[in-house]
Amino acid sequence: MLLNEKGFYFVVLMFGLFSVVSLQKSVRDRLDNIPVSDIYYGICWGATFMSILLLVVGLWNASILPSEKGYYAFSFMFALFGAVAVQKNTRDGA
Repeated sequence: MLLNEKGFYFVVLMFGLFSVVSLQKSVRDRLDNIPVSDIYYGICWGATFMSILLLVVGLWNASILPSEKGYYAFSFMFALFGAVAVQKNTRDGA
């Protein structure tokens, strides 16, 4: 895999992690009756879906083995889940 492809997947991962942490915080704030603007809430959802879409399109066009594509996809989703879980547990602990 070329260095620019590795960079693309790294940026998509960082974008995805930031978007799900921000989304989790926005959802939690709304449940706790802390004001969150509808625009920001929508941007969080949009960014989360955009990061997943970018990964899917990147993997669809990648010239790697299907097993590697699956590894990247599952690793990405597990990383997003882990970020949400850490954010939730950190906030619950506070």
